[in-house]
Amino acid sequence: MSRLLAFLVLLSACTPTLAQDPVKTDGDKYKTLMENACVRVLDYRDRPGEKTHQHRHPAFVLYALGPFERIIHLPNGKNIKRSFKAGDVIWSPAQTHIGENVGNTPT
Repeated sequence: MSRLLAFLVLLSACTPTLAQDPVKTDGDKYKTLMENACVRVLDYRDRPGEKTHQHRHPAFVLYALGPFERIIHLPNGKNIKRSFKAGDVIWSPAQTHIGENVGNTPT
């Protein structure tokens, strides 16, 4: 059985959920693991070549459970290539983007 790798996103949810919620735009990839008035924890899974719909995240922390590579497509046309290994942690300000798995491993 193919093992899927995932990463968790901790989202500040002290403000109401905004339009373009990734759980709504890409419910096949994002799952809510826990949510309360101050934090939201998401599980994300995809396969090489898959792409999300445009969605918005408030400021977030990402913890990589396994290695993956992706391109973040921003609405202004800028693209950011990111590579992660298991255990990497990043903080990101709020952003609207499309995510694309450009690596050889599931995310």
